[in-house]
Amino acid sequence: MSTTLTTPVGPAARPTAPPVRRTRSLALPEARWAAAATFAFLLALLTQVLGAPGWAYGALYAVAYATGGWEPAWAGLRALRERTLDVDLLMIVAALGAAAIGQVLDGALLIVIFATSGALEALATARTADSVRGLLDLAPATACRVTADGSEETVPAAVLAVGDTVLVRPGERVGADGRVLDGLSEVDQSTITGEPLPVAKAAGDEVFAGTLNGAGALRIAVERDSSDTVIARIVAMVEEASSTKAPTQLFIEKVEQRYAIGLVVATLALFALPLAFGGPLTQTLLRAMTFMIVASPCAVVLATMPPLLSAIATAGRHGVLVKSAVVMERLGQVTAVAVDKTGTLTAGTPQLVDIRTATTGDLLAGGSTSGGVIGELLAVAAAAEVRSEHPLGRAVVAAAHERALPLPASTGFASTPGTGVRAVVDGRVVEVGNPARFSLPPETAAVVAELESAGRTAVVVLRDGLPLGVLGLADRPRELAAEAVRRLGALTARLPVLLTGDNPRAAAALAADLGLPQVRAGLLPQQKVAAVRELEAQGERVLMLGDGVNDAPSLAAAHCGVAMGRAGSDLALETADAVVVRDELLAVPAVVALSRRARRLVVQNLVIAGVFIATLVTWDLAGALPLPLGVAGHEGSTVIVGLNGLRLLRDSAWRRALSEGN
Repeated sequence: MSTTLTTPVGPAARPTAPPVRRTRSLALPEARWAAAATFAFLLALLTQVLGAPGWAYGALYAVAYATGGWEPAWAGLRALRERTLDVDLLMIVAALGAAAIGQVLDGALLIVIFATSGALEALATARTADSVRGLLDLAPATACRVTADGSEETVPAAVLAVGDTVLVRPGERVGADGRVLDGLSEVDQSTITGEPLPVAKAAGDEVFAGTLNGAGALRIAVERDSSDTVIARIVAMVEEASSTKAPTQLFIEKVEQRYAIGLVVATLALFALPLAFGGPLTQTLLRAMTFMIVASPCAVVLATMPPLLSAIATAGRHGVLVKSAVVMERLGQVTAVAVDKTGTLTAGTPQLVDIRTATTGDLLAGGSTSGGVIGELLAVAAAAEVRSEHPLGRAVVAAAHERALPLPASTGFASTPGTGVRAVVDGRVVEVGNPARFSLPPETAAVVAELESAGRTAVVVLRDGLPLGVLGLADRPRELAAEAVRRLGALTARLPVLLTGDNPRAAAALAADLGLPQVRAGLLPQQKVAAVRELEAQGERVLMLGDGVNDAPSLAAAHCGVAMGRAGSDLALETADAVVVRDELLAVPAVVALSRRARRLVVQNLVIAGVFIATLVTWDLAGALPLPLGVAGHEGSTVIVGLNGLRLLRDSAWRRALSEGN
């Protein structure tokens, strides 16, 4: 066990990235213009429905066009200067074309959709940058440097150099990566490794900047400059992974250049060629305008967005925040899953799972401990631990309270980092702590070895120097974790890979419980990134599921990153593409299944839109398609694909997604 800590540590008080100053939505120019366009559009629609004069709602529609359209129009013109034609300019031309023939509402709706999409993308980028900056605050701004003459001085942590000696007092964060020179303490380094329990540190042990010291004072020799600490490298890896990640595009955007060029060329040809052969101007212009309208990608854009946006809304109602339509599309593309352990597949808090008595050798895994030797063992251990703030000590006390055991009075509480606690219980000296720190008889040592080989954290209980028993504690899997793992495996045709910074024994025990065949344990953040990239090098599209600061680089590097919401660090939540708000693991395979259904609807809609466009274009080219009929056909296809995409708004869509993989 550990000493009483000045600052609580462990999963209940795990050091996470401090609160960051997040970019407010309307602080971004893109968001302000999109909000203005949306407001003007809704107000115009309302005034039109209420029967206001045409000039009134016409002016409001014009405001929507101007506020929502000027930025994509400017972007499209810049692209045109670089001899490329993108969908930004094409959408503006289509919207203006719709307005030119009286379809002002449809053009304004297209403008609003485009402006809102750009604003969401800008906001996501800004918030990720905010969190990366906030991560740097994990490392303290100052450190206590010990000079050559033994005096102490407070200096900025950034000026520490390799070879300096720093003093870290109880409850402080470590200011630099280094190695312990002297002192004994326990350090919560879950931000770096994801380990659920504080790690005992003594002379010769490595420590990391930004981790939280326990009750003992440590003198540390600095081994890395501030720019090369593990925390600094996590920041660099997140930024690098975010910037080098393959460009995210919706399906329609992948063909936008060719489609845009083809449409413009065809429209100009349809206008210029008849004129060159003496065709009438008015009729030729009307025919070309009709062609541009019926061939414009309005229906194609709406074929893509409503299913994805509907899936986002449905997932949000059921506790999964998907940050954009692009992310929703990518979720359905995943072919492999990598999963963190602590705080993701497990609750992140140790619990008492095994009790062994030294007198009888009995094993109790749960069940009643209301009396007998086992009840006495747990009550005595809890009485000694009742003043401890160590996560293991709190778990022992909680187990005794859950079983309604009366705790005997204890006095003389004392603790030693890395060793355990000592107290006088009913007039007898009771010690509870690390088995490696005590001289144990062979039979007790065998019990300890058996528990540790099963992935438990073993804690020995002695009374008056004689072993009373051994307690086994473990971080238990979340509810339905095994079922979530199985369903993810069914959806991707391969079971997830466990990536964890925890020790190999604990990782192997959890993997055995959940049926995970591949385990990589003891990983630092950069090693998790390497594991994700190794899978992607094999042609897989990887979904990374995690919760901690140490998971953020791999969340950014993966094809799609998903974070657990309740215990997730600020950086992980902002870096991830989606967040499981309620920490329900079954929601992860469900949202993947929902995304796949949304992508199937997108394909259906594209076929419908394509058939309408092909039919109307052929009619216009081969005959004389009346403009009103062309507009009706174009708008009809838009309505059909829109309604088809909205099918995913029903709760039955989520229930169906939950059932997939069974």
